[in-house]
Amino acid sequence: MRILISGASIAGPVLAYWLTRHGFSVTVVERAPSLRKTGGHAVDLFRPAMDISEKMGVLPRVEERATGTSRMTLCPEGAKRPVRVDLSKIFNAASDRHAEVMRDDLSEIYYDATRDDVEYLFADSITDISPDGDVRFESSPPRHFDLVIGADGLHSNVRRLVFGEESAFSNHIGAYLGVLTLPGTFGRDGELLIHVGVGRTAGMYWARHLDEARALFLFRSDHQLDYDHRDPTTQKSLLRTAFADFHPDVNHWLAELDRTPSFYFDSITQLRMTTWSKGRVTLVGDAGYCPGPAVGGSTTLAILGAYILAGELARANGDHTQAFPAYERAMAPHIQGSREVALSAANTLVPTSRLGLSALTQATRLISALPAAPSRAFLRLTTKSARVFNAMTVDDYERSTTSASPRA
Repeated sequence: MRILISGASIAGPVLAYWLTRHGFSVTVVERAPSLRKTGGHAVDLFRPAMDISEKMGVLPRVEERATGTSRMTLCPEGAKRPVRVDLSKIFNAASDRHAEVMRDDLSEIYYDATRDDVEYLFADSITDISPDGDVRFESSPPRHFDLVIGADGLHSNVRRLVFGEESAFSNHIGAYLGVLTLPGTFGRDGELLIHVGVGRTAGMYWARHLDEARALFLFRSDHQLDYDHRDPTTQKSLLRTAFADFHPDVNHWLAELDRTPSFYFDSITQLRMTTWSKGRVTLVGDAGYCPGPAVGGSTTLAILGAYILAGELARANGDHTQAFPAYERAMAPHIQGSREVALSAANTLVPTSRLGLSALTQATRLISALPAAPSRAFLRLTTKSARVFNAMTVDDYERSTTSASPRA
């Protein structure tokens, strides 16, 4: 049974790995000319993603490439002194297994786990998908596939071709995200430095194995900004305007905008689709149910979704009419929980008022002052992310599908 996946970032290679393990023939098409190495930003893997990575045999590489960020220095706007926190207290509260990894490193790890068993078509893109599975490409000759799966992110090409324009499903939650690469001399070993004010937050960190640092910006706007997601010049201008006169550190980071080798900017948007399957096509990860970049655990959700989709297809012996609905039912509670986490995290990380800024500062001071065990207990009682990520479970599809063989 031949399956085409669009997208070779995170969900695509994870899905390809498990589909191949279950006996399917997989092709992955990727618009970029090679595996993306654009700098990226740090992403969090919580327990479900760690468990799946362990099943794939790549967990040692994931842990080896962890950023090594171990402490946070929070500088609230107008405060007399910063607050310093052991980050393990926060991460261990959210999930009993956790790693922070640069997105590009994680993509490379999953790609390497599949490159010998999966056909990759780089520098190409899908232009048309027929209801029968006939696919046309920008460069490659037309081919037939039994199923097509969009794993191509928030601005999914597959979703646009099959379901319609993104605007019909996007729910902007009022915030924007920017990431830029800085020279390594900016970094502080093991430290995440954050400046936070009403409506805007800027942070800088450094991964222990990189020669570069990253600056991350989150800000709110009282209206939806008008820009093209492929127009970095306008995006950089919006970022400069949002963080004008915020802090000298932030000014120093923004001064690198015109020299940075990589830059990312997007709205923090949730996708809300009543179904993300249609005929022989389905979506996985941000393409189908992005909870909100940087705030909703979208990487863990994408990895979990890829694993469940592959498992349900194997369990249904390749019958998508059974597998796709089962996949959507299994993912529904995880998606809803991640959406709630994203909304809560956005309000916490980018306070909407002086009162919210004060509450964040006081909570951080409390966590800093408490011993590890009480601080974790406090966080698990008071944060949605701890309840959501710790409640996510991973079925053992390998054991339940050993007798199934995909239909040719």
